[in-house]
Amino acid sequence: MSGNQNFSAESDPRNRPIGIFDSGIGGLTVLREIWKALPNESTVYFGDSGRYPYGTKSHDNIVQFSLQNMRFLLSRNVKMIVIACNSASAHAGDEVRRQAGVPVIEVISPGAEQAAALTRNGIIGISATRATVTSGLYESAIREAADRMIAVGENREALRNLSVLPVACPLFVSLAEEGYWNHPATKMIAEEYLSDIREAGADVLVLGCTHYPLLGKIIGEVMGPETILVDSGASVAQKVRQTLFETGLSRSETGTISYQFFTSDDPEMFEHRAGPFLGGGKPSGTRFVSAESFSEGVKP
Repeated sequence: MSGNQNFSAESDPRNRPIGIFDSGIGGLTVLREIWKALPNESTVYFGDSGRYPYGTKSHDNIVQFSLQNMRFLLSRNVKMIVIACNSASAHAGDEVRRQAGVPVIEVISPGAEQAAALTRNGIIGISATRATVTSGLYESAIREAADRMIAVGENREALRNLSVLPVACPLFVSLAEEGYWNHPATKMIAEEYLSDIREAGADVLVLGCTHYPLLGKIIGEVMGPETILVDSGASVAQKVRQTLFETGLSRSETGTISYQFFTSDDPEMFEHRAGPFLGGGKPSGTRFVSAESFSEGVKP
């Protein structure tokens, strides 16, 4: 899982890599789905682990960090940017899209659409970081998706009396990062966080942070077998595929592809912790980059 191929500014835009950024390693769950859906595409992943987590940061800081991450990826000549962080998507998605100059995919809309399509009783829970919950964007996205579906007669009965129940689960990120995926402490914390949503009868729970899928087994046990867990990674990958096709940016070559990794923290530590998020194996050749050097008006 390595590669240092550089893409010149003059190269065919279709053969440039897809850029993905996250506050750390959680976005690797999205990268894994992109690899599955688009095995012929090169990728550049930046994990801003040096400033993790974003979920406890202010709106202004998240926007600032996200724009710096965007500029770094653009310096790698990417053809698309995927914001593989729910907090960054919620707070900075519009601004990144406005400034990027390339297609931008965030993780909230695809997951919201999937949740609205899957609910059978109209009660949808959202487990997310505090920053994502506070933004209200996930709830708005689910309600907008529901309105569109009702208008065309999709899942109308379930969505007519829609109830969206968000809950902040900040400790889930640390538990995922530390490898406590099946630990008794994780189940105890999940019971505390999710009890109200479970008792309300939610039949869909959105895992509104890219770290949370690693805790999916315990979260599923706490919520019960009748609750569908929505991991937006696969939905994001399909959105990436669709957007590449619609914009004529799907890779035209079938030769060598490149998987590049960068982090704002220790590369060795990043690689050590990345394997489970990628579904096995670990990246190599990860390089350090200081995202702060990509502030507006600052020459890297």
